[in-house]
Amino acid sequence: MRRRLAALLGAAVLVLPAMAGDYTLGNLTISHPWSRATAPGMPMGVAYLAITNRGKAADALVAASTPAAAQVEIHQTTLSDGMARMRPVQEVVIAPGSTVKIEPGGIHLMLVGLKQPLSPLDTVPLTLRFRDAGEITIQLSIESP
Repeated sequence: MRRRLAALLGAAVLVLPAMAGDYTLGNLTISHPWSRATAPGMPMGVAYLAITNRGKAADALVAASTPAAAQVEIHQTTLSDGMARMRPVQEVVIAPGSTVKIEPGGIHLMLVGLKQPLSPLDTVPLTLRFRDAGEITIQLSIESP
């Protein structure tokens, strides 16, 4: 009985990372993809996540898309003379052995031309394209603002 219980608990531990919203593509792990809920009529949303490179060579996030928006743009927010400025970037390099956080106030993914509001507790598919690893479709968890 104890062995059976131990086996079930071990299996549950193996499943938990997948349930927590982690995705693996080659040497890359994408963690906690999420977006904020939006109000009706809001034309843009934003997506956040973390990307860890467990490989020995750099890779780069070069594009993203979602059926929930007309396009997805990679942006970076910087502070200059006390003003926050947002500018598009062509790619996000993930160095070997490092984690890049795509988060508020830094690099983020703009969901431009939302087709409908992003509602709390929903999920939205987001396809990420990497220079070397290829493509993966993940699910953004929509969280309350």
